[in-house]
Amino acid sequence: MTRETFSRYDTADYLKSDEDIARYMEAVMEEGGDDPAYIAQALGAIARARNMSQLARDTGLTREGLYKALSGEGNPSFATVMKVAHALGLKLTFRPT
Repeated sequence: MTRETFSRYDTADYLKSDEDIARYMEAVMEEGGDDPAYIAQALGAIARARNMSQLARDTGLTREGLYKALSGEGNPSFATVMKVAHALGLKLTFRPT
């Protein structure tokens, strides 16, 4: 009998380009736009794809604080979300539903 092995899945491994990131965030907002933890977790995946240490330097926040805030379990302030989005080159926009 052949034994199957599985590797750990991490969304960050698949976010290679700005287009990948934009499409990912569009899907996140469509699927879970009412859930702040879901959005924070998505930003965390993008942050890991882009380099969390650099993001910490760019935002003035600690690496550990970013991991916690963007884990989906954290509760980042709107100011933190905006700092992270700006440092990642993302623009938050609103449009009618």
